[in-house]
Amino acid sequence: MTKLLEQAVEAIRRLPAADQDTIAEAMLGLARLGAADDIDPDHLEDVLAGLAEIERGEIASEDEVAAAFRSFER
Repeated sequence: MTKLLEQAVEAIRRLPAADQDTIAEAMLGLARLGAADDIDPDHLEDVLAGLAEIERGEIASEDEVAAAFRSFER
């Protein structure tokens, strides 16, 4: 595990359990994505646009992320 990932995990440990679960779900989703060369060419433009948004600091708030995950619950 990298030092940065260790720092992230330590910071997440200090959050409430519900927030930890939300972040864990996101991390598992990212881990399932695989390497960039595994991205379907039809989706590459959207993936690159999303990465550019992150670079610009255009990220969802904690409430927006939680609401998005709740929308997938059955």
